[in-house]
Amino acid sequence: MGIRYYAYAYEAENVEQAVANPASVISDDPLADAWGFEPHTYGVINATFEQSVPEADMLYLDKAWSLLQCATEPNEGEPARPAFRMFEGQVTQTGMGHLPFVRVLTPAEVVDVAKDLADISDQEVADRLHAHKFYGPTHGDDLSYALDYLERARTFMRGLVGSGRGMAYTIR
Repeated sequence: MGIRYYAYAYEAENVEQAVANPASVISDDPLADAWGFEPHTYGVINATFEQSVPEADMLYLDKAWSLLQCATEPNEGEPARPAFRMFEGQVTQTGMGHLPFVRVLTPAEVVDVAKDLADISDQEVADRLHAHKFYGPTHGDDLSYALDYLERARTFMRGLVGSGRGMAYTIR
């Protein structure tokens, strides 16, 4: 199935709860939320392949998170840009599979990330992906895939800023 990215909004008054226990604001079956099937059935027979959680409340980045992580990660010796906080992280591999990565962004951090996401140009994304060999003559679809999901991330973050909410995400 692969490793995927899921983010969930939470209300500002729940920031302490979210920071203390990120799982309290993240679904226990985010793939079901993203693909529209009954939670914990692990089958796609009845899947609608349409997100069942409102887009204002959940962001599903599929596998594009790694491209967006690459496009926003700091160059060696440079500080990380605010947008990187939204995509940073890796699962932890174990002998029995992998453990998810989880992060919470407070409403104040969401404001900084949203502004930075808005400032990233398509050309900057193309240049970063090309430099990392994600994008080139044989990987042209990676750029359009990344830009599509970048726009979804921008829209989600603008909505969070407008509603004053924070977010928690998991890479699993």
